[in-house]
Amino acid sequence: MSNCASKTADSYFKRMMTDDAYYFANNLKIIDKDGEIVPFYMNEAQKIVHDAVERQLSETGKVRAICVKGRQQGVSTYVGARFYKRTSSKFHKKTFILTHDLDATDNLFQMAKNYYDLSHDEFKPKIKSRNAKALSFSELNSSYRVATARNKSTGRSFTAQFFHGSEVAYWPFGIDIMAGLGQAIPDKEGTEIFLESTANGMNFFHERWKLAVAGKSDYIPIFVPWYIQEEYRKQPSKDLELNEYDLEYMETYGLDIQQMAWRANKIFSDFNGSKDVFNQEYPATCDLAFQKVGHQPLVNTFAVTRARKQLATNVQRIGAHVVGVDVARYGDDDTSIYHRQGRVAWKEGSYNGLSVPEVASICANLLRNDPTIRMMFIDITGGLGAGVYDLLVLWGFGDRVTPVIFNAKPSDPRKYYNKRAEMWGEMADWIVDPITPSIPDIDRLHMDLTAPSYSFTHNGQIKLDSKEKIKKETGKSPDDGDALALTFATPIQADDSYTPDWQKNLNNSDLDYMAA
Repeated sequence: MSNCASKTADSYFKRMMTDDAYYFANNLKIIDKDGEIVPFYMNEAQKIVHDAVERQLSETGKVRAICVKGRQQGVSTYVGARFYKRTSSKFHKKTFILTHDLDATDNLFQMAKNYYDLSHDEFKPKIKSRNAKALSFSELNSSYRVATARNKSTGRSFTAQFFHGSEVAYWPFGIDIMAGLGQAIPDKEGTEIFLESTANGMNFFHERWKLAVAGKSDYIPIFVPWYIQEEYRKQPSKDLELNEYDLEYMETYGLDIQQMAWRANKIFSDFNGSKDVFNQEYPATCDLAFQKVGHQPLVNTFAVTRARKQLATNVQRIGAHVVGVDVARYGDDDTSIYHRQGRVAWKEGSYNGLSVPEVASICANLLRNDPTIRMMFIDITGGLGAGVYDLLVLWGFGDRVTPVIFNAKPSDPRKYYNKRAEMWGEMADWIVDPITPSIPDIDRLHMDLTAPSYSFTHNGQIKLDSKEKIKKETGKSPDDGDALALTFATPIQADDSYTPDWQKNLNNSDLDYMAA
């Protein structure tokens, strides 16, 4: 072999080992939805997942990911290919795949066998053993094994470097199984754990997802919307009708008529006309995935999506700069702080396990360092917030802080049941306004905003679900949502204009220069 040919071969092998997308396309074959054997080129959903886990791997040295997605988007195909490559090309690596039922287990293992059987000989390690549930590579001392989540002890006796949990929301004994698997996969660099599923209500998988979204676990949350699938489209029939809800859905997510026709066909052909079931099986946002059937949120989820997309730089910040502080009432609740000025809201932070003086110190520093804050509204309903408020008054901020009791009488008792319902109602109107506001583009806030449902009292007042009911149904208190709602506690009149930090610094530098 010439030097040129040798260098070309070396370059080829190096790229195959370092570039997953290149390896997939040039070595692995899949059976597509038409039953054809084709090279594995990643689709858009798989690219989203790949980019997210590669980013985490480069930052932390390992992968811990949880993914909410729609049906048949190829996430299991991607994870299977990723783990097959690592297991079939490295020494002493073990992959463990756990699914929710026997058919899924067989399907995922058949996919792995296809990867092996249809790959090029130079990337096909020698087989030590091959049975219905495992591939073992003799010279590498590596193996690829699958199993079904049947009982609490599943996976406890197996040690692996790569673990894929498929359709985790449908596992029986999910909590017990993950407790055992937590000891089976070492917490070391190079290890990877990937949990993925369509939603299945408020269960163990939902709890894991919430922790990831809140940044309270090692797992990164990855959401894959259904509409990025190129094949999820259909020629519209003449009798296709889109109501107001459908048109808003279409506009919010930027869909075309073919995607809406495919959606309508799924809703009426597979889900007996239930849009709620479609939203669970084919979610456009993670909050829709986990909403229970019949849930009626006060805050419009489409409007929240539009507000998340709105850039703060495109919206004028004119009016009073106000801050909402939702003080944690229980051990697993967070203290959340949000700012709002005009049509723009932004998050200061969320804090867990802080004492009253610690929360008060954070608030005092905000007020001290930012004189543009006209008012800080503090929830004192649970008692702990009252301590924060008292300390701020004691420290000289009494004219810039206001206590808020959620059960207090609203300013408009004809429309709202209590103060909390009024704040949320005013916030809902602000978000749905034709002049779209800008809010932080984070799933945690989105899920909080759409968590509370509402009803009407016998007097026609809007009554919001209590925090206790929301926490019972969703597993968490809507701390971020309440913090943003607190910025609507009382109108503060002001015509202040927002000044960016860089401009403040520039102005201060000019003053210092002139003073010199």
